[in-house]
Amino acid sequence: QVQLVESGGGLVQAGGSLRLSCAASGRTFSGYAMGWFRQAPGKEREFVATISTSSGMTNYADSVKGRFTISRDNAKNTVYLQMNSLKPEDTAVYYCGARRLIRSVVAADYDYWGQGTQVTVSS
Repeated sequence: QVQLVESGGGLVQAGGSLRLSCAASGRTFSGYAMGWFRQAPGKEREFVATISTSSGMTNYADSVKGRFTISRDNAKNTVYLQMNSLKPEDTAVYYCGARRLIRSVVAADYDYWGQGTQVTVSS
């Protein structure tokens, strides 16, 4: 079992920044690829970013490329999502997920999820 707890969401004006954190407990964190996904009301959960077990490789959705940065600190069992130049269309509940060993951009591939943190960007 892996337990994930997101934090850092909130209300921010367009153009602003937020840093999300996802703290993991349970099984060996470093053995899991981590991903951030988001879900807006009435929409499916969509891929945002993913990072490999050793932080060597990352992937981003085209909609966030150049604005968001995913990182992880295996010593702290935490994955981060730095979000800059936020836009109203970034408004959603953001979830972190853990998948054994291999990164994926598909939500259904992930084994564990946090409860989510709300991000609201006002225009």
